[in-house]
Amino acid sequence: MRKLPVEIVSSTLAVTTLFYPWHLPVWAIFVAWAGTFAAGGPKPEVLRKIWPTMAIGNVTACLIVLLFGVASQHLTGAPLTIAHCVILFCLNGGMMALGRLEPLSFIPGMFFGFASFFATYFGGFGPAPKDPFVALAAVAAMNALGPIYAILTAKFGAHHHPAPHSAAATAPARS
Repeated sequence: MRKLPVEIVSSTLAVTTLFYPWHLPVWAIFVAWAGTFAAGGPKPEVLRKIWPTMAIGNVTACLIVLLFGVASQHLTGAPLTIAHCVILFCLNGGMMALGRLEPLSFIPGMFFGFASFFATYFGGFGPAPKDPFVALAAVAAMNALGPIYAILTAKFGAHHHPAPHSAAATAPARS
């Protein structure tokens, strides 16, 4: 089977994101889609590392939002700022420490998920904006679709590779 140009395949897939309901954070698909290719493409070893690490990032960010909310109910001013610093330091550090385990060693994937959750929650995306659990479900689903879009891109799209230039062609003309 002859593959279509990757521009056609990826643009067609991008168009499908226009039809997702409930104000879902479809841009999180693009984060994970690009991240999959940045990690080496939709190969089994990349997929095994990107899916779980994005989910860890999603969950960690959700826990930060929840704990910031608890702290905000009990503290104000400098003590609240200190509590926020401790929460963020501990959870972010704990998340990254999981990267010491080989199956979870793809720390960039954690940050794809981490950033995607914050953008979903604070951007008011999903069927119930500002609900951290709904935001978690919405962003986890969209991040999970990104590698699937990468798989489809690789399966049906042919990447073009520029022809190498010869040294003679790039050398300036001598008179």
